[in-house]
Amino acid sequence: MLQKKKWVSCCRSFLNFVKKMLALPLILLVKCYQVCISPFTPSSCRFTPTCSQYALEAFRKHGLCKGLYLSVKRILRCNPWGGGGYDPVP
Repeated sequence: MLQKKKWVSCCRSFLNFVKKMLALPLILLVKCYQVCISPFTPSSCRFTPTCSQYALEAFRKHGLCKGLYLSVKRILRCNPWGGGGYDPVP
């Protein structure tokens, strides 16, 4: 029984690692946006944290699929007719 628990724990750790590695290209893309594009545009995000920071946190916390879903959902809500305020990553 102990061997099975170790095996399951090892598999979960490996899958979490793979999930985070798959999100790495998008994390780098968001970082590139923050460094190369964002400083030259006026701040227009209505939320705290900003949409790009939210995307980074979502990718780091949830991985590629759910992180991408949460990021796109957030970006679509960030408009003049949408809400605003504090909106942390779930």
